[in-house]
Amino acid sequence: MSRMGMGTRARASIGGGFTALCLAVFSATPVWAKELVGQPTDGALGLQPAASPLKVEAHFFHDIILMPVITFITLLVLGLILWIVVRYNKKANPVPAKWSHNTLIEVIWTVLPVLILVFISLFSFRLLFAYHDMPTPDLTIKATGNQWNWAYEYPDQGIAEYVSNMLPEDELAQRGMPHSLYRLAADEPIVVPVGKTVRVLVTAADVIHAFALPAFGLKTDAVPGRVNETWFRADRVGTFYGQCSELCGVAELCGV
Repeated sequence: MSRMGMGTRARASIGGGFTALCLAVFSATPVWAKELVGQPTDGALGLQPAASPLKVEAHFFHDIILMPVITFITLLVLGLILWIVVRYNKKANPVPAKWSHNTLIEVIWTVLPVLILVFISLFSFRLLFAYHDMPTPDLTIKATGNQWNWAYEYPDQGIAEYVSNMLPEDELAQRGMPHSLYRLAADEPIVVPVGKTVRVLVTAADVIHAFALPAFGLKTDAVPGRVNETWFRADRVGTFYGQCSELCGVAELCGV
């Protein structure tokens, strides 16, 4: 069976197993796409829009916790540097001080970073536990990284391994896809139902790869001889693009 046939078979098998459910499509051709989301945007700031509960939690941690803390630290350090430059320059302070230390300052610059780290850790551990505590999966996909493509298998549906290759630049136009999807789009998608827990078993056949789907907040190492496990649940219908996020060779940005 051709690679396109295997992808179609995966979609048909999953659709039959989860009646009346929409499909989330990764790295699919436009004919399958419901909505083109989950891809990089030129000139944008921040994270990609969230398409899973885990990514919603990651957005909260990044936008509400980390960014204010980082901004506070940056402004504090910058303010202290400017104050020292103005207050203690040679013109304003011709006779330098002779003291060697200040106990209060040393206590402050020890205690304050500890308090900041404790504050961050309270929310960080919550997010880490959410990634670790996978609900009972409704669907399992095995993803194997190769130089330079991904091979997928749906063991619960009896779908044997098929290969998903990154689309060449000249083939994008033939499929009616914009050039912005070069090095993102693949010829065969992963197809999953919306609202179901998907377990992904990640490994590699040659060198170390990394299975990454930014819209779902996923990045899991693919290591030869080892199987790593991650999970997600798609909350919306659309086409979501991923990549190998590891320096694995000349075509290391092969689409997921």
